[in-house]
Amino acid sequence: MTLLSNRVWAVFAVLATIFTLWSVPTPASAQVTAFKQAVAEAASRDKDIAAFYQANGYKSIWTGRSGRERKRRAELIKTLNSAGNHGLPVSRYDPDGLVAKMKAAQSPRDLGLVEVEISRVFLQYSRDVQTGVLVPSRIDRGIVRQVPYRDRTSYLVNFVKSSPSGFLKALPPKTQEYTALMKEKLRMERLLAKGGWGQKVPTGSLEPGQSGNAVVIMRNRLMAMGFLDRSAGQTYDAKMTAAIQQFQLAHGLAADGVAGQSTIVELNRSVQERLQSVIVAMERERWVNQERGRRHILVNIPDFTAKVFDNGKLTFETRSVVGATNSDRPTPEFSDVMEFMVINPSWYVPRSIVTKEYLPALQRNPNAVSHIEITDSKGRRVNRGAVNFSQYTARTFPFAMRQPPSKGNALGLVKFMFPNRYNIYLHDTPSKNLFNRESRAFSHGCVRLADPFDFAYTLLAKQTNDPKGLFQSKLATGAEQTVMLEQPVPVHIVYRTAFTTPKGHTQYRRDVYGRDAKIWNALSQAGVALRAVQG
Repeated sequence: MTLLSNRVWAVFAVLATIFTLWSVPTPASAQVTAFKQAVAEAASRDKDIAAFYQANGYKSIWTGRSGRERKRRAELIKTLNSAGNHGLPVSRYDPDGLVAKMKAAQSPRDLGLVEVEISRVFLQYSRDVQTGVLVPSRIDRGIVRQVPYRDRTSYLVNFVKSSPSGFLKALPPKTQEYTALMKEKLRMERLLAKGGWGQKVPTGSLEPGQSGNAVVIMRNRLMAMGFLDRSAGQTYDAKMTAAIQQFQLAHGLAADGVAGQSTIVELNRSVQERLQSVIVAMERERWVNQERGRRHILVNIPDFTAKVFDNGKLTFETRSVVGATNSDRPTPEFSDVMEFMVINPSWYVPRSIVTKEYLPALQRNPNAVSHIEITDSKGRRVNRGAVNFSQYTARTFPFAMRQPPSKGNALGLVKFMFPNRYNIYLHDTPSKNLFNRESRAFSHGCVRLADPFDFAYTLLAKQTNDPKGLFQSKLATGAEQTVMLEQPVPVHIVYRTAFTTPKGHTQYRRDVYGRDAKIWNALSQAGVALRAVQG
């Protein structure tokens, strides 16, 4: 060996000695190392938690002795214990179990494992209370809503920078509706503790003027529900008729004051059933926990209404017809943005209707559905007499179908467009009689409006001083006219069987598609439970 090489090896030997001395852990550093190794090991099962702890050097944020960490874990445990107030599955977070694990931790490794477990529970709760316990698309294929999920790692990053109580309190939706639903939930839980609304009405129907035991039971139930002042009357009199009308209005029924079959069915629903509806509505509210838009359109499927809100206030409302209950027709739930309206629209018949309804009719009679044009791939009108419809199947039928603008057009005289993959929009209809029905699920999926012209005037009022004149001038041409909205309007198609109003009783509606029943079953399986609250 040369002298130079001997010196190099000597330097390596010195460096190796120094490295060895640095790497020999003292008792304190051994504890730190054991803690960090445990954190790294436990966090590796969750990429978001792992990313957070890797970025912070595997330091504790919960289990340390500092006042800040003590406050964090105390606030989290308090919050988890009150998760039931939000209709959340407290058993999923197991706050008592977390406390027991913290108390049982004897070594740095134990603390490292508990550290990660607390972060896991924290993330689970944060997402549940902010954007929902369930994944909507897994519950029903008609719930195609895009939930505004937040980045999971950001919860931890922002939490350590914030006041623990302030951060946790900011997670749930801050809408007036969510707050009101929480109050209604507590009211129902107190009613449940008191035994509910009493005996159910033991008959299929009652009419004004009747008397007897069933009328007395109905009177008592109406009083318990808050629709009738205290009374000793035993006859279905004017006051009881007015109370029934108020009940009917609050439950989406025809307000005729007669306790017919549908009214008795709704009147006899239990506190438990209504409480389930409220909890489901809270979960649904979490799915849309984002800015709705200063002006926005809200279509509530079970309520059969379309409403316009400006700065949180209802400014327009109209009745609607929604998709029928057939398997392929229910209206989907989603949000989008309305961009324009088409006056004197053509109806381009959806492929599903062409092949399932019109093709079989044409095969029986080539002149069937004569008000609909048959067009080729270039949009040219096809001579029916030159086509042998029997040779085609639903898969091979090469034509499209179109209904030109007219008063009898299936879309009526105006349609409101928010282009979406589901081909759903709001529109007029020549079938006005359906709006007089109590339940209005009849369409192929799109939403029909009872007052489409007034709806158009409301939308156009933001961009012209004469919305009616503008609309009517376009309508008078008889030709298809597109009017862009200068300020596109968010549209939210929702499904609420329980919702609140600024004044009066909470509104309840029938579960027209059975979606809320599915959601409740899923919530129940996740650990959500009804509870009775004293007080």
